[in-house]
Amino acid sequence: MYEIILYVSFGILPSLIWLFYYLRKDAHPEPQRMIIKIFLYGMLVTVPVFFTQIGLSEFLRQFAAIEMFAGLPILISILKWFVVIALTEELFKYLVFKLSVQRSSALDEPLDVMLYMVIVALGFAALENILYLFSPINSAISFSEVVKTTAMISFIRFIGATFLHTLCSALLGYFLALSFCNTQKRIQYAATGMFLAVLLHGLYDFSIMELQHPFNVMVPMAVVLGLAVFMVYAFRQIKKLKDVCKIN
Repeated sequence: MYEIILYVSFGILPSLIWLFYYLRKDAHPEPQRMIIKIFLYGMLVTVPVFFTQIGLSEFLRQFAAIEMFAGLPILISILKWFVVIALTEELFKYLVFKLSVQRSSALDEPLDVMLYMVIVALGFAALENILYLFSPINSAISFSEVVKTTAMISFIRFIGATFLHTLCSALLGYFLALSFCNTQKRIQYAATGMFLAVLLHGLYDFSIMELQHPFNVMVPMAVVLGLAVFMVYAFRQIKKLKDVCKIN
């Protein structure tokens, strides 16, 4: 029983830490009820993502069995990490924002677009972390070892997968905010944001799982650090738009 409490607590903790960090960037705090709702929606959307990925993985397996593609494992890997994983996750996170936030009165300035995209991502990452923690730990090991292993995995995902989810969603949110402030280029901005979010998310996953050392460490670090630096710039730029662009 204690394992369940432990895994849930350490699974949500990375998302809560990042949530408090990002909310501090907003000079006009969002309604707490809205924050909680969108966070929970982000958690719930992992369910359709999971089943969509299962379906696409099966389709990809059949695709890989076709003789003309059997000798192209790199193509199958690229499709897996960039389309089956990255595209589905970024697309469904965006759909939560579009269906639950975009027409809400709580969305009243460009910075809110980035923040709510981040909140969706943190909810998504929270449940993903919880599910991840349940799988690798052997129940036969001691309590102290369970705690130590859980804490270590939680910290790794705090600086890795959870942070990546927030950065990719914030990146998409940045371009969405620009699209709302420039209606003539709305589609171009939105498409650019989605493309870059999927590309960098896919590159992160692909490099960890498919590349050899040291590239399986160097490339993900470069992706995360590059995105983090860009997000510092993006938040500053979006804050400048608050007086000239109102979303609703």
